[in-house]
Amino acid sequence: MNTNEALITRFYTAFSNFDAETMAKCYHPSMEFQDPAFGNLKGKEVQDMWRMLILRSKGELKIEFFDVTANDKTGSANWIATYNFSKTNRKVVNIIHAEFEFEDGLIRKHKDAFNVWKWTRQALGLPGYLLGWTPFLQKKIQQQSRELLTKYQEKYSNI
Repeated sequence: MNTNEALITRFYTAFSNFDAETMAKCYHPSMEFQDPAFGNLKGKEVQDMWRMLILRSKGELKIEFFDVTANDKTGSANWIATYNFSKTNRKVVNIIHAEFEFEDGLIRKHKDAFNVWKWTRQALGLPGYLLGWTPFLQKKIQQQSRELLTKYQEKYSNI
């Protein structure tokens, strides 16, 4: 296992152990993150997103990761998040592909990709099945995720 594969492994091991602070330390100070749920995040937003997701999971989140590969510049991994979606209490098994770029021995860019329509069908049921593929619902999901992150940051920024 090379250094960047070890970094990705440390990141997901910390996630599976609900250790947001170790996850945060895996990121470069000028980090960038992108995924279908939050859109584009930068800097402290990225670290706070993981802190918020772990806090909101209340220990009811299972993380599995596999196929970790990396070289000096880029890497990837596949991971599965299993949890109950808070608004509907419906079980979600989200299969995610992550891509990374590294700088100074840390994650500089992180992009997660998953099937949004499959996620909405699991999380929202019939409305997700009917509308989950639409740009309207996908934009609404990002908007709601960003609002949750903003509220989290307002509440915990001084702690």
